[in-house]
Amino acid sequence: MGTSPGLSRRGLLASVAVVAAAPLLDACGSPKPRNEGTTSDTDLTRALPAYVPSSVVKPDIPVVAGANGASTDPAFLSYPANPPRTVTGTVGSGGSYATMTPLWGAIPPSSGNAYYDAVNKALGTTLKLQPADGNTYADLLPPLFAADKLPDWIDIPSWTTTKLNFGEAVATKFADLTPYLAGDKVKQYPNLAALSTNAWVSGVWNGKLYGLPIYSSNAVIAGAYFYRKDIFDKAGVSPEVKSIDDLEAIGKALTNAAAGQWAFDDLFGNDAGYICQVFDFPSTGYPWTLDPAGKLQHRYETDGIVEALNWHAKLVKAGYLHPDAVANNSKNAKQRFWSGKVAVCADGTGAWNGDDFKSGTAANPQYNRQAFKLFGAKPGDAKIQIGNGAAMFSYLNKKLSEAQIKELLSVANYLAAPYGSAEWLTVNFGVTGTHFTMTEGNPLLTEQGSKEIATTFQFLACPASATTVQSGATQVVKDYAAWQAEAVKHMVKPLFYGMNVTEPQQFSSLSQPMMDTITDVKLGRKPISAWTDAVANWRRQGGDDLRKFYDGIREKYGTGK
Repeated sequence: MGTSPGLSRRGLLASVAVVAAAPLLDACGSPKPRNEGTTSDTDLTRALPAYVPSSVVKPDIPVVAGANGASTDPAFLSYPANPPRTVTGTVGSGGSYATMTPLWGAIPPSSGNAYYDAVNKALGTTLKLQPADGNTYADLLPPLFAADKLPDWIDIPSWTTTKLNFGEAVATKFADLTPYLAGDKVKQYPNLAALSTNAWVSGVWNGKLYGLPIYSSNAVIAGAYFYRKDIFDKAGVSPEVKSIDDLEAIGKALTNAAAGQWAFDDLFGNDAGYICQVFDFPSTGYPWTLDPAGKLQHRYETDGIVEALNWHAKLVKAGYLHPDAVANNSKNAKQRFWSGKVAVCADGTGAWNGDDFKSGTAANPQYNRQAFKLFGAKPGDAKIQIGNGAAMFSYLNKKLSEAQIKELLSVANYLAAPYGSAEWLTVNFGVTGTHFTMTEGNPLLTEQGSKEIATTFQFLACPASATTVQSGATQVVKDYAAWQAEAVKHMVKPLFYGMNVTEPQQFSSLSQPMMDTITDVKLGRKPISAWTDAVANWRRQGGDDLRKFYDGIREKYGTGK
């Protein structure tokens, strides 16, 4: 996914990371001030790198500007025949560094890996890669922090920072990159300078820049409602959806239980969900809004979520959901969509790619995934929250010397070379003829490449996201780019947007009972009164205190809008 130019509005310049815990005690036993991670507008402005867009590679489908600083990702239909170089001269200076990154997939061999060797040779630096299971990655980090056994370069997803007391720990564990990258200093690393301002904001803690953004984008969307166009076409059903009434009509038209076909899979999701886009209530990433009196209101307290729960339960009662969805079984959801057992599903935007096309057409040669244009519960209500410019950052160990930090920043600059460049091809596909071949204008992994290559270097540094061809599915790129161009027109910035707020751990258990109740009510197992009771209990158990916490953030730093 890609990102594009544009300094964020003033509200973005308020990065906050507040981690609550018992106050530290000094030698006399009195409370000692904590580093909470808060950053003022002025300090954030000083810490952020300048933005210098790159024109080295031209996308086939250019970036389209949307509302409120949103923009589409650049899209490519084929790899440039003569990829330009973005880095000249020596990159590294022969150093050797231990790294740690997550990996959702099979971990490739570390020894005798020709891909690792090829990239390290190009870097002039040895990065000793230690990918770890992404599913358990969050649990691996706290012991490393506690024992002070962090590697030289590590990827830390934003969703793990609460467990790590990151606002306090970051200054003691990681190198301050402000002296190297702030303002025009980043220009000595052109590929890093080409990352948009949005990408860097959540890497700023306590007024200083620490994090290098991973997979940044100015079009971060939680997900969409996808439909099988081939099934719609065969049934003569229109995919034009402008309200929930239109979607209900589709439910009736495309459900035939006797034939083993249902219109819908789960359309709510869990606590995150995509249904918040339709019923206009906040997402889990930014759960707060303002009520008519201007007071903070949590997503759990909105009329929108009540309407969404009632509506989804209505679909279940009508028999429009696949029985496995009603049983809350999501393990085979993709297979249900590929096989045509359901015609409409909710999923993340990353589900719409060439690999999906390959799996879908294997099940049915006519398979055609599309996404509904954004719509509201009522016609004309379409809007969607824009997510953070990056949800992962990598950090350099504070124990590194200045020379080592500069070497690794040069390496990061190489790893951040844009899609379409010679460097990107090396980092992502290794050696031509060994790890990949060019097939119909795009790189395709060989058998050796499939065994040795995984997403590893990219979790240390990478360019802004781009939409690219996978498995020969050129039309998927065109379709996704067109949908994204429409979606960014409806982007809005939620309350506290761009602010690094890490909630106190005492509130971490509040959400699970709510998620359980959402499941019961959306599937018709319990009445809506169960939700009303759950919200009242949530407020008593800590929800009102959480509101006070955010009121304090709001009073000091505003709401990021």
